[in-house]
Amino acid sequence: MRDAAPREVPGRLCEVAVELLPVTGASVSLRSDGMPVQLGASSERAAYVAQIQATLGDGPCQRALETGGPVLACDLTAGQDAHRWPVFAQQATAAGVRAVYALPLGSDSVCVGTLDLYRDTPGGLTGRQLRVAQLVAGVMTVALMALSQEEGHEPQAGEPWLSGLAADHDEVHQAIGMIMAQLGVSTDEALARLRGDAFARGRTVLDVARDVVAHRTRFDRDV
Repeated sequence: MRDAAPREVPGRLCEVAVELLPVTGASVSLRSDGMPVQLGASSERAAYVAQIQATLGDGPCQRALETGGPVLACDLTAGQDAHRWPVFAQQATAAGVRAVYALPLGSDSVCVGTLDLYRDTPGGLTGRQLRVAQLVAGVMTVALMALSQEEGHEPQAGEPWLSGLAADHDEVHQAIGMIMAQLGVSTDEALARLRGDAFARGRTVLDVARDVVAHRTRFDRDV
């Protein structure tokens, strides 16, 4: 990691996770108001599945954020995992993902995000593999904490943590602000409208947000 630019570190650690574990993809996201902030992924497919969870506001990642513990969805094609998150399971399997393992980032008392691991076949992790996954999550936590101080200054009031590493999320926030202005609604309502539009069109929140920012999509009171 020594020669990596700050914005490359999360993605590189995701690639390390794929090398060490029987998974085909990995992504890392931070907890945030409204929806997770995706910082990096090992592949476009991993990034897309992370976006599916962010769009739906549901899935193993969200559950791990809520509980602060590992969430292992070993078979999204059938059984309790498929029934627990039916819409996410359908969309994830359509993207070629059959199992998801979400590992919390942070400490026992504070969960700041998740490392999400994806697999193209159903199956679980052995005890040893889970320990390796948790070790990678621990290294990811330390790396992200170090990156927050990379510029050598404390963040100013209102300045996002790891500012500049999550440009996609900035577009989502900008779109939410524009929808708030167009509809005269709260932040939560604007995000709900954005998610609803994305779901109805079979797209991700990020895709729709980019259209809103570029004035290709406009929300009004009749939506």
